[in-house]
This record gives sequence, structure tokens and C-alpha cells, in this order.
Amino acid sequence: MDDQPLLSVQDLVKHFRMPRRNLLRPPDVVRAVDGVSFDIWRGKTLGLVGESGCGKTTTGRTILQLMRATSGSVQFGGTDLCQLSDKELRSFRNGMQIIFQDPYASLDPRMTIGKAIAEPLMIHEISKTRDEARERVQELMERVGLNPYFINRYPHEFSGGQRQRIGIARALAVDPDFVVLDEPVSSLDVSIQAQILNLLQDLQDEMELTYLFIAHDLRVVRHISDRIAVMYLGLIVEQAPGLEIYDEPLHPYTQALLSAVPWTDPRLARKHQRIILEGEVSSAVNPPSGCRFHPRCPIAEERCQHESPALREIQPGHWVACHLA
Repeated sequence: MDDQPLLSVQDLVKHFRMPRRNLLRPPDVVRAVDGVSFDIWRGKTLGLVGESGCGKTTTGRTILQLMRATSGSVQFGGTDLCQLSDKELRSFRNGMQIIFQDPYASLDPRMTIGKAIAEPLMIHEISKTRDEARERVQELMERVGLNPYFINRYPHEFSGGQRQRIGIARALAVDPDFVVLDEPVSSLDVSIQAQILNLLQDLQDEMELTYLFIAHDLRVVRHISDRIAVMYLGLIVEQAPGLEIYDEPLHPYTQALLSAVPWTDPRLARKHQRIILEGEVSSAVNPPSGCRFHPRCPIAEERCQHESPALREIQPGHWVACHLA
């Protein structure tokens, strides 16, 4: 393993300014990502989990500079991507790719899958001729488990699982080092999910890929992630080695998430008894003071309402943002 992480995210912030509703008041600001930090080493996977709307996808897209950060740094191979211009970023694009959640919406219905997979090859001038690009596309299709003779077919001729394989082939076309997987199996049937997850793991082993795996289903990230970070309302509240966070969750929010999972493993089912959280997730426009989870936390104290907990290392490699942990 390298001494330095391939990707190092420090105090990443992404705020969105809302349309002004009142000329006498400043516009509202959505604090989608509000100070996120983590490292990912080459060839490893960090699972980023949390409820819908907590900022997971925004984090992934801001890391790739598909959205510009409000503040913070994203060190990729020692270079801070947040300090680069759009022109300077172009040379880093082939090292970073994303696989989107919806395999139906992420493909152009008017473009054959051969052209869709070949597009990044032509943009980055990896293939000099059409024959060379076609040969590379067919090789990629075989690698992800698709028939290379389907190269001239259109997306509507494929199932959801096959379309996601097309998206994976397109992302791998430029031989990236780092891939953001934005809920890549959430729209697929359970049986197909397992196939895609196995494929992603095989490709990671073959190509030494580094993943940021974004998901809301803790069962999915359990088998693919080396480390797991739990996100709530724009902040990471717990981060630990993959299996450790299932065996010994320390943050009340992580415990509640795990208790909601219908475990097939009887040992895990007994360990995570159901915890019912009261209330709704607070607004990212006006997050609560102190600990952002305190309005829903079953063990919150008065201190939690006023003092924001720092992310601290409770055990080696196990970080928690909770006063009571």
C-alpha cells in the first residue's frame, strides 16, 4: 500500500444559494456538504452511506469537480483539484470517472452503445482511428460481460443490468485510477445487484481501481467496502473499517440505520434491534445548532443542543462525532 492516499478530501464544503424570495432578506443557502474529510488509498473502497438528501451525491460530484467546491481541498495524486482551472482539469479527467445511479437516464437513447463507450476514447484522443476505437470497445464489452457483437445496438434493447454494464465499460474506457460509484445498483433487482457488485470487485482487483461507493443500503456496502463513512445532514458522523462499523457502531444514527436493515444473518439481526427515530430530518437550509442529529437522537443531552461534536478517534481507525460515544 502507498504511504500517501490516492484521494484526500479535507474540509470539503458545497453550499447552494437559493433564489431570493424577499429583497429585504439575504437569499437562503443550502448547506449540502458542510465540512467533509476522508482519505482513500489506492486499490481500496470507501463506502459513503446515509439517508437520501444527506449530501452523498453532492460530495461525489464535487470531488470530481463536476460541481465546484465552496471551500476545502480535494487532493488527487498530490494535486489540489479545487485550485485548477477548467482547462487544467482536463488532463486529470481520464484519471477520474463516475458511474451513475440510473442506467436508463445516463445513456443517450439516440446513440449506439458502441459510440457511447467510444466517446471518451475519442475525446481524450486515446484511440487514433475508428478501427482502433472499435477494437477497444469490443474488448471493454467482453470485460464487463456483454456480447461484443451487440456494439451497434441501442440502449433500449438492453435490460437495466446490461445498461449498467455499459456504463461501467464507458467509465473504464480511459483506464481511470479513481471511480465514483453513485448508487450503481439501487435501481436494479436484487439478483442483478449481486452480479454487478461481483463485477465491480473483479474489475477493482484486475485494474487496481480505487472506489468511492455511494449508497443508502448498508447491506450493499458491507461486502465491497474497506472503510465506511456514515453521513448525516452534510457531515460525516462516523467512519470506521468496514466490518467494524457493523459489529460495533458507536454513533446513535449509525445504530439506528443498522437496526432498520432486514438482516439475513441471525447474529447481526439479534445485535441490531430496531430503533425508531422520532421526527424528520432537519432542513439543510437551517440545520439545528450543536449536534445536527440531536432533535432525533434518543440519548441526546442538553450539551448536544449547543455544542457541535468534533470527529474524534475513539478506537484505532474508528472516528465518531458524538459527545456521548
